[in-house]
Amino acid sequence: MQIYRNILVAIDRSPVDEVLIGHVAALAAQVGARVHLLHVVHSHTLDQERALREQAAAALEHYREVLSKEGIGVDVHIRSGEPDREILQEVEEGAYDLLVMAPHGHNLLGQILFGSVSRSLRRKIRIPLLLVRGDQQID
Repeated sequence: MQIYRNILVAIDRSPVDEVLIGHVAALAAQVGARVHLLHVVHSHTLDQERALREQAAAALEHYREVLSKEGIGVDVHIRSGEPDREILQEVEEGAYDLLVMAPHGHNLLGQILFGSVSRSLRRKIRIPLLLVRGDQQID
């Protein structure tokens, strides 16, 4: 079995993120992995970009604190653009062993956007992809 040292987690700022963080915290703690939190801002105007970046930074900082309290090393990344392209580029540029994300977002647009993102990425990335459903419980 491959040991994961660097886990990239695509955060979509939906309620599923809490479940993702729970799964990743348990996995990272077991194998001593570093976690890299990524959010891709997908906006159409500069004002929207600024507002979404601010919200993303706050959310990622919250999750960084949660994971840090568990003794897990965390890096935070915010990119802008099309989520599938930006996540793929981050995967290709980084030395990640695993990509973790939800198979869909929190509303119809999120389901369409992130559902298609996970489908697209699973064919393009060369590292394992872990899809975590939001209705799963962490013990």
